[in-house]
Amino acid sequence: MARKGVAAAVIVVAAMAFLVVTMAARPAEGAVTCAEVDSNLRPCVGYVTGKEAAPPAECCAGVKRIRALPSGTVERRQACECVKQAAAKFPGLNADAIRDLPARCGSPLPFPLTLNFDCTTIP
Repeated sequence: MARKGVAAAVIVVAAMAFLVVTMAARPAEGAVTCAEVDSNLRPCVGYVTGKEAAPPAECCAGVKRIRALPSGTVERRQACECVKQAAAKFPGLNADAIRDLPARCGSPLPFPLTLNFDCTTIP
């Protein structure tokens, strides 16, 4: 049960990274699902829960894959909501690790990731 919570937290972080990174306009290619965001961020759980000092390569690969997902407003907002829903299920996440994840993966974003981001502000 704790592993599901950590996975959800990772999903939230990845979804936020996806939303921020995909702000560069790209044509929408399809709907983004919470399962897709989750699978890409699952390897980040150890890092965002403080169990690992750095995000593993598999985590960063997932963050980069999320950047390549469709970037329409609807898709970005959906991914953001997926992240928030997952994070709400798992208290105790390391906010600093979440914020720093994109930079640690070599994918800096135009604004910091937070657990309380307002998804409706995504263009």
